[in-house]
Amino acid sequence: MAGSGETLTTSGYIGHHLQNLTYGKHPDGTWGFAHGAEEAAAMGFWAVHVDTLFWSLLLGLVFFFLFRNVAKKANSGVPSRFQSAIEFIVEFVDTSVRDSFHGTSKLIAPLALTLFVWIFFMNFMDLIPVDWLPWVASQAGVGYQKVVPTTDVNATLGMAIAVFVLIIVYSIRFKGVGGFLSELVMNPLNPKVLGMPKFVWPFVMAFNLILETVALLAKPVSLGLRLFGNLYAGELIFILIAIVFTAGSGVVASGLSSLFGEHIPAWFWIVATAAVFATLWLNLKGKLGTKKTLYFLAAEMLLVGGLAFLGGQLMHFGWAAFHLLVITLQAFIFMMLSIVYLSMASEHH
Repeated sequence: MAGSGETLTTSGYIGHHLQNLTYGKHPDGTWGFAHGAEEAAAMGFWAVHVDTLFWSLLLGLVFFFLFRNVAKKANSGVPSRFQSAIEFIVEFVDTSVRDSFHGTSKLIAPLALTLFVWIFFMNFMDLIPVDWLPWVASQAGVGYQKVVPTTDVNATLGMAIAVFVLIIVYSIRFKGVGGFLSELVMNPLNPKVLGMPKFVWPFVMAFNLILETVALLAKPVSLGLRLFGNLYAGELIFILIAIVFTAGSGVVASGLSSLFGEHIPAWFWIVATAAVFATLWLNLKGKLGTKKTLYFLAAEMLLVGGLAFLGGQLMHFGWAAFHLLVITLQAFIFMMLSIVYLSMASEHH
């Protein structure tokens, strides 16, 4: 679904959804938004992914104000369900920090809570149907965009580099510059402990430095790429399901194709999905009998896209349920690895 209304092929649809809203300097010297992957690449290193910055900052503010509001209203009486959920998250993160961080620092627990909740919020955006928010943004004249910041490697590596800087800071703080450098050149093979001749020491220390430097640099890379890879793959699967979802053969499927072209726009699927959920909601409320519900659903499936619509809905729901576990696990892994790396940085080896 393009913002300008052009018809997209399947490959174009996928590429369109994986393209960030990029702002930078064009080769002709003017500044503006890129209109495709080629223009974005031509902008070079200093191009900015506006959608990644916007959604990550917005979700960060949502996290801040939600938790601040609960903290201000917390009392010793009977807590609300939302307050209980927030308290559970805080206690869970606090327990994880106590079990994994063996040093003393007032920064680790707030950092761990921020990483876990903020990354979870960014990951959770992947559960919103791929066309909905980008379509709304394009209708508002903002331009098509990606709404999942963690599917942008710049965001995940940016967070990983921030943790890496803290690793260096903690290493120097707890061990001193000499102790930190000593760990890099005297591990894992300590020539003094192993009783090696003095002339061999420079070679062993150089070998240790190479190994320890690789291990040190692997920490931010593993943090950033693991999160990015899992969320990017998850988003790609949602996009592929969306393509299957639009490949119906219902009563008016051919009519839809002739009306909209090869790719049916997002607003149509928003209305169709809302109609299905409205039918199910009326049934749950007892305002629509089971037989009438089935008839309405069958009619909606046939009119919208036949069995492919029902299959697409079931595939979306199944993958979303599984992906909910994935996004939570990835936020937890990023948090735990950050705690472990910082704990290792604060310990003497």
